[in-house]
Amino acid sequence: MMSQMPQQAALTNCPSCEEPLESGDRFCGACGYDLSAVPARPDDQPTLAVNGSAPVSPPAEGGPWPVGQEPAGTASGEHAPVPPPPSGSPVSPASGVRFDRPSEPDEYPLQAPDPRVAAEAPAPAEGAKVCVACRAGHVDHDGYCENCGHAQPRERDHMEQECGPIAAVSDRGLRHHRNEDAFAVGTAALPDGSPASVAIVCDGVSSATRPDDASLAASRAASESLLAALERGAHPQQAMHDAIVAASQAVNALAAEPQTAREHAPHQNAPACTIVGAVVTSGLLTVGWVGDSRAYWVPVDRSSLPARLTEDDSWAAQMVAAGLMNEAEAYADERAHAITGWLGADAYELEPHTASFKPDRPGVVVVCTDGLWNYAEGAQEMAEAVPLDAAVRPLHGAQVLVGHALDGGGHDNVTVALVPFPAPSQGAGSA
Repeated sequence: MMSQMPQQAALTNCPSCEEPLESGDRFCGACGYDLSAVPARPDDQPTLAVNGSAPVSPPAEGGPWPVGQEPAGTASGEHAPVPPPPSGSPVSPASGVRFDRPSEPDEYPLQAPDPRVAAEAPAPAEGAKVCVACRAGHVDHDGYCENCGHAQPRERDHMEQECGPIAAVSDRGLRHHRNEDAFAVGTAALPDGSPASVAIVCDGVSSATRPDDASLAASRAASESLLAALERGAHPQQAMHDAIVAASQAVNALAAEPQTAREHAPHQNAPACTIVGAVVTSGLLTVGWVGDSRAYWVPVDRSSLPARLTEDDSWAAQMVAAGLMNEAEAYADERAHAITGWLGADAYELEPHTASFKPDRPGVVVVCTDGLWNYAEGAQEMAEAVPLDAAVRPLHGAQVLVGHALDGGGHDNVTVALVPFPAPSQGAGSA
């Protein structure tokens, strides 16, 4: 019973009925509660003891530990030496503050596997996309990692391509959740062996179903048709007309696909896009378009005047053509960008526009969507934005122009292709 004496001395009230006790009582005089079976009531100390005091203190040397607080492996009443504080003890010897939680690791486990050990993960199947976040998970068809769930950047968010003397850059911009623009560039050899450069730029109509698919289908179909026709010897203007018709047919076909029906909403139209293209040969510049994507002529000699080569199929252009508004008033109106011509099954009537020019000096053709020309609308403004060496460094020039639009606010997708005139003889050949 010696082991219970310190505990009994510590009790001042019965744990059962709170009746006052006297020193040495083994039973409560009021309710008869067996006091020897009750562990001592701990001192009223907070979990965090400050000012240098520790919340739990070992007994005096030679004294027993309170029941329930014996060190592990020590029976009640046995005297055990006080062990030194273990490494990482929750009691700080400097402050006396106790943290009732285990010591924290140096690093927390990541939601995704640590990229430093990703090499140990089994290699994904050949051709499968690997997550850019965890470097280990497979990316599903929706663009999300099956391992960590991280959304992957879309391939079309930013695209750059250089093909011989031509280059194009496309960017999602700063406001849109995806890039609905598309482009295609290539070179061909005419039957007489002279070179031809081709650039196609398309802008998906955001209010329609699958606008990104529409622009991609149109750009590919137009480019393939145009290059093949030029190699057969077709006149560039006729080849451009036929290419726009081929692009229209490709977009129309999307309306019949099951995927369009699954994504179709009552307020949406069939897949649709605009198109603009340019063909440059050794002496002829040909453009074609439907919608409000544009082509500009910028001479290398900046003392010569630049020019816009296309006329928009838009509400603003109609107002200007009808003499109802000047250009500044029309394009300041909120209806300015409502297009009156486009490619798609819902289009009223397909009317490809084509035009040919014979520049008398070197220059560069800027083929772009309204994501760029919104920030350089006039021909002179566009010429000022085009770098002086764009004809010899087209990729750099296209990058600068996209940057110009992003710096201006990037409210729309931005796509631009630069085609130097005349087409240089070196590097000719089918793309």
